[in-house]
Amino acid sequence: MRMQLLALLAGGPAHGYELKQDLEQLLGAAYPQPNVGQIYVTLGRLEKSGLIEGEEVAQSSRPNKKIYRLTAAGREALRAWFEETADEPRIRDEFFMKLALAPRTGLADQITLINKQRREYLNTMRTLSKLATTENRDNRMAHLLIEGAMLHLQADLDWLERCQEELEELEEQRR
Repeated sequence: MRMQLLALLAGGPAHGYELKQDLEQLLGAAYPQPNVGQIYVTLGRLEKSGLIEGEEVAQSSRPNKKIYRLTAAGREALRAWFEETADEPRIRDEFFMKLALAPRTGLADQITLINKQRREYLNTMRTLSKLATTENRDNRMAHLLIEGAMLHLQADLDWLERCQEELEELEEQRR
């Protein structure tokens, strides 16, 4: 969340609740919504590290609020973040570790694990499909996020099918 908040602050000063609203508006309901407390904790850490600075602003009928702005160091960190590529290969996939270790423990059946995971992915796809139809049609970023998640889920479902075929073939060879 650090870099997302820095990116929002690159557009101009804001307080925590405005940043939460900006994230929600940009990404829609498909993206896990941060709570405002999480945002303020992150803003505090960003301020301590010198990436943003905060200024108390007096309000007549409400408690003071703190407006945050990006520092030069924050802008440089943000620039560096945009230069980085996202390297998230799924080599350390928790489900795959369960699948690989299940036979050694005798506590879980691999095909049962695959079927359970498949049901989870299908349920998630149904949820995303509903979101895609209810999400504001003008929010292209939210629709792209949902579409990307669904494409990843479809690839995961195809991979589960491949795993099941391989395991069934191995079982056939053992007989």
